[in-house]
Amino acid sequence: MIEDGLSYPARGDWVGRIIIGGVLGLLSVFVIPAFAIFGYLVRVLERTVAGDDVPPAFDDWGDLLAKGVVATVIALVYSIVPVVVYGIVISAVAGVGSGIGGDVGALLGVTGALLALAFVPVLLFIYYAVPAALTAYAARGEVRAAFDPEILKPTLFSVEYLLAVLMPLLISTGVFVVSVVLILTVVGAVFVPFVQFYSQVAVFRMFGTAFADQSDYIETGSGGPDDGTTVAA
Repeated sequence: MIEDGLSYPARGDWVGRIIIGGVLGLLSVFVIPAFAIFGYLVRVLERTVAGDDVPPAFDDWGDLLAKGVVATVIALVYSIVPVVVYGIVISAVAGVGSGIGGDVGALLGVTGALLALAFVPVLLFIYYAVPAALTAYAARGEVRAAFDPEILKPTLFSVEYLLAVLMPLLISTGVFVVSVVLILTVVGAVFVPFVQFYSQVAVFRMFGTAFADQSDYIETGSGGPDDGTTVAA
C-alpha cells in the first residue's frame, strides 16, 4: 500500500500537477486556494475508489472548490461535535462535583480529571474517522454518506484502514525532515509546499485504497444498497 501511495503522485503528467498543487499551497493563506487543494484531494479519493490508477487533473475549478468547501464542513463536524460533547460532559461533572462537596464531590472531581485525560482518545477518534468519512463522501458524492454507519463501518473496523491511517504518520515524519532540510538551505524553503502537496496526494491515495478494499459496494444513486446500481469496489 505504501509503495503504491508514494508512487501514485508521480504517475502521468505529474510535473504540472505538482507545480499547481505547490503554488496553491503557497497561496493557501488566502483560503480559496486551500479549498482547491482540499477539493483536489477529495477527487483523488473519488478516482481511487473508482479504480483509476492515475491522479486526476486540475480542471473544473468550480467543482474543486465546491468539493473542498463540503469536505471542510464534514471535517469540522467530525472535529467540533465530539469536542463540544466532551467539553459539556467535563463541565457537568466538574460543576456537580464542586456543588456537592465532601467525599462524593471529591470523587466526581477525580472523575472529571480522569475524563480530561481522555481528550487524547477523542483526538485520535477524529484523526481516525475523518479520512473514512471524506472517502465515503467522495465515493457517493453525497454529504450524508460521510455520516452513514453502514457505509463507514466496514472500513473503520478493518486492519487495512488502520494501516492506511498509521502509514501517513511515517510519511509525515519523512516530510518534516525533508522540509526542515529545505528550510535550512533558505533557498530550498520555496519547495516545501510542493513536497507537502506530493505527500498529501500519496496519503489520500492510501485512504481511498483502504476504503475501496473494504467496501462491498459503492452506490452511484441515493438509495439503499438494494435500491440502485452498484459498482463493485
